[in-house]
Amino acid sequence: STPAVSPQVGSHRDISHESLSLFRLLEPQIEILVLGTGDRVERLHPATLKQMRECGIAVEVQDTANACATFNFLMNERRIVAAGLIPP
Repeated sequence: STPAVSPQVGSHRDISHESLSLFRLLEPQIEILVLGTGDRVERLHPATLKQMRECGIAVEVQDTANACATFNFLMNERRIVAAGLIPP
């Protein structure tokens, strides 16, 4: 079988249903995906967020520094969480 290749994400504009596909394949399924969009909180396309919710994954979008803190907090609470972080 062909390995899954995740598209490159250089900015928040590259975040799409396709670029988030890896997070939908994780086992056990994650509850929350924390996305860090760089220096600022950037709006993602509402359809992308809706598609993730329909897969049972809540998405939290923050600037990357706060996304790291949120990820660590959720890990300490033993939540099933993943993070996608764009460097500031």
